Amino acid sequence: MTDLADSPLVRRLADWDDDRLESLADEYDTPLYVMDLDRVTENYARFSAAFPDAHVMYAAKAHTGKAVLEAVLEAGGDIECAAWGELQRSIDAGADPNTLQYTAVNPPDHDLDYAVDLAAENPGLTITIGARDTLDRLAERDYDGRIAIRINPGIGTGHHEKVATGADAKFGIPYDEVPEVADRVRREFDLVGIHAHAGSGVLTDGLEDHCRAISRVGEMARRVGDDELEFVDVGGGYGVPYREDEEPLDLEKTADMVREAVGDLDATLKLEPGRYIVADAGLILSTVNTVKEAPDTTVVGIDASLATLIRPAMFGSYHPMRNVSAPDREPHPVTVGGPVCTSADVFAHDRPIARPEREDVIAIGNAGSYGYELASQFHSQPRPAEVAIEDGDSRVVRRRESLEDVTRVEREADATGDR
Repeated sequence: MTDLADSPLVRRLADWDDDRLESLADEYDTPLYVMDLDRVTENYARFSAAFPDAHVMYAAKAHTGKAVLEAVLEAGGDIECAAWGELQRSIDAGADPNTLQYTAVNPPDHDLDYAVDLAAENPGLTITIGARDTLDRLAERDYDGRIAIRINPGIGTGHHEKVATGADAKFGIPYDEVPEVADRVRREFDLVGIHAHAGSGVLTDGLEDHCRAISRVGEMARRVGDDELEFVDVGGGYGVPYREDEEPLDLEKTADMVREAVGDLDATLKLEPGRYIVADAGLILSTVNTVKEAPDTTVVGIDASLATLIRPAMFGSYHPMRNVSAPDREPHPVTVGGPVCTSADVFAHDRPIARPEREDVIAIGNAGSYGYELASQFHSQPRPAEVAIEDGDSRVVRRRESLEDVTRVEREADATGDR
C-alpha cells in the first residue's frame, strides 16, 4: 500500500526539482515529455482510499503509455477503455482482458469486431453501449455477453463545453429511453451495469452540478432494478488545479457528495478517474530558441508547439510554465509560442515568467493528461520522446520520432502499391 502521508494533494510545477528537470533536458533533448510514475501510483492510491467501497478503474484515454498502464495495474487498478487500441494496449501492459471495460462511442466495425472476438475468449469483458444501433450491431455479431448501458443524464459539467459530455447527444441513450433499452438487453444480452459520464475537469466548486448529473444515474439504476445490476458507473471527470491559485479537489467532500447523490444502491459503485491520476504526474520540457521584442509584448519562441500539446489551442487551457534554467530571475510578462505557422500555436499571453533567454529550459506543467495522447505530426514534426521517472531513476519509455517515422507509411505504400 502506498504511503500517502508525505504526498501532497496536488503537485505544483514549482514542486519539481529544477536542476533535475534541466539535466533531463540535457540528457534526452527537447521537447520532452516527463512522467513521474511514483506520482501516478500516489494519485491512484489517494483516489481509491477516498472510495474504499467502490470499484475504481483508470480511464486509459487520459494517457495510454505502457509505463503508465503498468503503474496503474501494479497499484491494483483496472482499466476502462474507449477504443479497441486501448484494449490492446492495456492487454500488452499486463491487464487481464476479463477485467476490462470497453466504453464505445459510435464504434467503427473494426472496433466492435475486435471487442466481440476478445469477449469470446474472455467472457468477463464488459461492453458499454451508448446507442440502440450498437445493440443491433452486436446482435448481428452473435454477441450475447456483458453489457452496460451508457445513459445521457442531460446535464453536462466540466472545464469546457467541449468536454461536457453529459448534455451532449453524441453520448449515451436518451434518459427516458433507458428502461426500454434495459428490457431488451436483459432479453438478449447480460445486463451488468448502468454508466454515465457528466464531464471532465470538475473541481470542488463544480461538484454540485456534477452530483446533479450523477443523481439521475442513481435514480435510473433503481428504476431499472439496481438489485439485478453488478455496478453503477458514474464515470470520471475529477479534476486537478491547473492554475497556481486554484485549490485541489477536496476528495473527502467529493466522496461524500457522490455517495449522497447516487443514493442507496445494491449494486457496486464504479468510478473512472483519468485526469486526476496522471495530470500532475507529467510535464513537458522545451528549449527557448527565440526572444523577440514586439511593440506590445516580448515573444518567446520554444521548440514545443501545438503538435506537442494541443490543449491551449483546442480548449484555451491554462498550463503553468516555469523557467527551470533560471527560476530566480526577475519575472517578465512574455508571450510564449511554438514553431507552428498559426496564431493558435501559443501557450501563454503576457505570462510573468523568470525572464527567458535563448537556450533556457521552460517547463510546461500538468501535461500528463491528454498531452501526449493528442500530440500530432503537424508540420511534419516528429513527436517527442517520453521519459519516465520511477524510484529516482529515469528511462526512455517512448523514443523520439524521426522524419523517417513520419514518412514511413508513405514509403511503405509506395513500396507495396497499397494505398
